[in-house]
Amino acid sequence: VWARLGAKVSVVEALPRIIPHADAELAEALCRSLGKQGLAFHLETRVERAASQGGTVSVHATHQGQDVLLQGDKVLVAVGRRPCTTGLGLEELGVEFEPNSRRIQVNDGFQTSVPGIYAIGDVIRGPMLAHKAEDEGIAVAERLAGRKTHVDYNTIPSIVYTWPEVASVGETEEQLQQRGVDYRVGKVPFLANGRARCLDETEGFVKILAEARTDRLLGVHIFGPRASELIAECVTVMEYRGSSEDIARISHGHPTLYEVVREAALAVDRRAIHV
Repeated sequence: VWARLGAKVSVVEALPRIIPHADAELAEALCRSLGKQGLAFHLETRVERAASQGGTVSVHATHQGQDVLLQGDKVLVAVGRRPCTTGLGLEELGVEFEPNSRRIQVNDGFQTSVPGIYAIGDVIRGPMLAHKAEDEGIAVAERLAGRKTHVDYNTIPSIVYTWPEVASVGETEEQLQQRGVDYRVGKVPFLANGRARCLDETEGFVKILAEARTDRLLGVHIFGPRASELIAECVTVMEYRGSSEDIARISHGHPTLYEVVREAALAVDRRAIHV
């Protein structure tokens, strides 16, 4: 946002790449795209200290043993969040916490160590996402009403609201390789999509990962326009243990960005039409 408003933006990241939990190919594509938009990335760089003097902020960092000095008007610290669980009287009630993160310990039914006290959202395990917390809240309410329910954390979508957007669900290629899973890849660029061309938003791609033997959808990773909306179809199919063939056989309206998702599903079996 700041870069689009004309500010010079420098990003300092201690790890070798940005959005480290995302699919590596997706993260690399986003880094290139933001670089073309004018953002400067300092990867594998660790901030040592920062000071403000005379309206100028100086950030002192190190990269591979070398000193790095960055100066600007403002510093935005974005190193993550911590659950707000102190000062609520939970310790006095006997609620147990995870020792390092201070997250509240819960069982599979979201009940804490104290009967009758439940916890959801950012204060328990899992990603700190609003839609994840919403699903957990519904699950707790249904359990209290005597219904059986669960939350499938493998189908919780993750979204990065840059432009182009990034959206993912399921496992990455790196995770599948670490588990030794035999999988197939279908990948199609937005450049091959008529609606994307009309919008002049052709940067990016859709990548679908499916199990080689069963074709079951294992992960979907989207970098491109409206990725945050396109991922919903894939979440639905994964929730019902569907396959790439299921997406490929569904008629998608033309011209729409959703057609790229279908093309990627067809590409899993090397049957893409427009690439």
